Amino acid sequence: MKTAKKTGKIEKIKFSDGKSLFSLISDSPAVIGLCGQMAAGKNFVAEALCSCSPEKCVSIDLDSTVHAAIKCLEPQILEAFSADAKKAGLVLQKEDGSINRRALGALVFSSPALLKKQENLVYPKTVFLVKQFLQENKGKTVLLNATVLYKTPELLNLCSKIYFVTAPFAKRLARARRRDGLSLCQILRRFNAQKNLLAEYKKTKIPLTLIKN
Repeated sequence: MKTAKKTGKIEKIKFSDGKSLFSLISDSPAVIGLCGQMAAGKNFVAEALCSCSPEKCVSIDLDSTVHAAIKCLEPQILEAFSADAKKAGLVLQKEDGSINRRALGALVFSSPALLKKQENLVYPKTVFLVKQFLQENKGKTVLLNATVLYKTPELLNLCSKIYFVTAPFAKRLARARRRDGLSLCQILRRFNAQKNLLAEYKKTKIPLTLIKN
């Protein structure tokens, strides 16, 4: 896999511009970071890009991959967070013994320290699963659909480009409330945690395309 060239180039397109969207998938295989804030429409854009050239382009949703990693690491996570959950009045285990991901999310997003603690546990396994997917799809363009890809430099450094999906605040808020079933307070807390997200990707100097959704 080719790693990114540090150019700092930034391009802007509108999602509604089909011609520009189609041009985002080249004939040469690549690893591309598909990033953006919560509820900006990354999944929608990923589906559209892959449908432009299904034989050449695939995507992997890192949220789903993180969930798979959490499933693999359930005993370690329960051991690490049970005391914190008890203090917060949250129950981390469902009746079947599996992790209540919504309760875990509410816990870790309440504190930067707890979020970092979860990332240190989960990200190494996530990186392993993503690299496995890349190997299985060698020869294709792979979109790494992730909000905080910059937190896994090992994956970010594989990317030759970053596509950053943006959307107006009100639209993102409406989507998140309709889609995730979270309280307004929880959504705003997550939005706030991602307020400097674009700046993090600009720092990388990897060629950046802003997709206005």
